[in-house]
Amino acid sequence: MARIAIVGLLMLALAAGVLLYYQQVYAYYTAVQADAQDVRLTNLVTGQPEPILFENFQGIDADSSPLRYRACFTTLTSQATLTETYLIRDDAEPRVAPGWFDCFDAAQIGEDLTTGDAIAFLGVENITYGIDRLVAVYPDGRAYAWHQINECGEVVFDGDPVPEGCPAQPESQN
Repeated sequence: MARIAIVGLLMLALAAGVLLYYQQVYAYYTAVQADAQDVRLTNLVTGQPEPILFENFQGIDADSSPLRYRACFTTLTSQATLTETYLIRDDAEPRVAPGWFDCFDAAQIGEDLTTGDAIAFLGVENITYGIDRLVAVYPDGRAYAWHQINECGEVVFDGDPVPEGCPAQPESQN
């Protein structure tokens, strides 16, 4: 009888593990259908995000976290033009995507940002309070986007008051 109970518990644990894995890696993600709002960079002069030309867009997102957004696309604008027109971000750290979203390799993008083989731009600041959309662009036009916690978000999400220079926290998040 004890063996049956042990086997039953092991099977239950295995099923729970598989379910948990599935939920973390597959369950909450949905495909993003690209429009001009998905591929924007923040202009140096106006400080406002504006659409850029792009093609071959693949994107995923999830309602369960504002950090789950990832996208891969090709921009038709040269990297030189982008650096003269849009705000560069030196603190970009790509977030790992699920293995099945194989166009996005966070480790390689991060390494290329470090070596200068790619340049990161601010896409949209506070796309959701405390979260910025960043875009890395390569000289050949390959580009990758993800969400990253900004300085205001780091402080507020830790439970501290909104620091000076940060926008007011929305009422729904207080």
